[in-house]
Amino acid sequence: ERIAKAKNLKLAITAGIGSDHVDLEAAIDNGITVAEVTYCNSISVAEHNVMAILALAHNYIPSYQWVINKGWNIADCVARAYDIEGMTVGIVGSGRIGLATLKRLKPFDVKLHYTDRHRLPEATEKELGLTYHATVEAMVPLCDVIALSCPLHPETEHLFDDKLIGKMKRGAYLVNTARGKICDRDAVVSALKSGQLAGYAGDVWFPQPAPKDHPWRTMPHHGMTPHVAGTTLSAQARYAAGVREILECYFGEKPIRDEYLIVDKGKLAGTGAHSYSAGDTTVGSEEASQFKT
Repeated sequence: ERIAKAKNLKLAITAGIGSDHVDLEAAIDNGITVAEVTYCNSISVAEHNVMAILALAHNYIPSYQWVINKGWNIADCVARAYDIEGMTVGIVGSGRIGLATLKRLKPFDVKLHYTDRHRLPEATEKELGLTYHATVEAMVPLCDVIALSCPLHPETEHLFDDKLIGKMKRGAYLVNTARGKICDRDAVVSALKSGQLAGYAGDVWFPQPAPKDHPWRTMPHHGMTPHVAGTTLSAQARYAAGVREILECYFGEKPIRDEYLIVDKGKLAGTGAHSYSAGDTTVGSEEASQFKT
């Protein structure tokens, strides 16, 4: 609807990564170039993934809360605390963020599994000791921890619903720094309450900003943050430089580098052709405007 009204729109830039908030189908149909600053915050998010996994497994947030509340209850703090050494960790999506997460997890002596529609080179799998799965359904029953690093497109929207979460190991952890709509909101809440999930650490929500009564704010055993994983000051400097480069290329009539392109010349291009499927995953985004934060 907005694209239809923007008759002069030629370029849509994401100051960061993840262009699912743009109706890519409409951009293709209307000849709009869509670009994002690939690589700008991949390390930031990968580090956040490792932090979130450790925070859930070691029961860090409830332990911290005991200190804030001026208490001292070691038994309750450690009742849900585990080492991740020896655990099986599965990464959904082995692009820039997923691969960086795998590299950072290797020193923890965990068993690393991954799934992606593009398999990594054999040398990379051997170096990191990776086990590849052709489908997410084949991987999740084996894992103690699942971390999502895949883009949101029609095939991944609500991928982790009641059915798929039900196939995970009981008591597994789920980390989502990808997009909120990849996980079904109510399925996550239900799984935490039932014990099917031992913890959920998400940095992404739907809608955003999240309403004050969003159930992910109050569900048990969560480690939610307000979409900050990729917005460290280090990352901000990188995506500011990337936006400037894209604009200078566009107005200077020079080619935008291929890895920044999502849609160009009426089709998925560059990183977009590698990572996305054509379609619209923006449905429902108008919900965000209804809420005061």
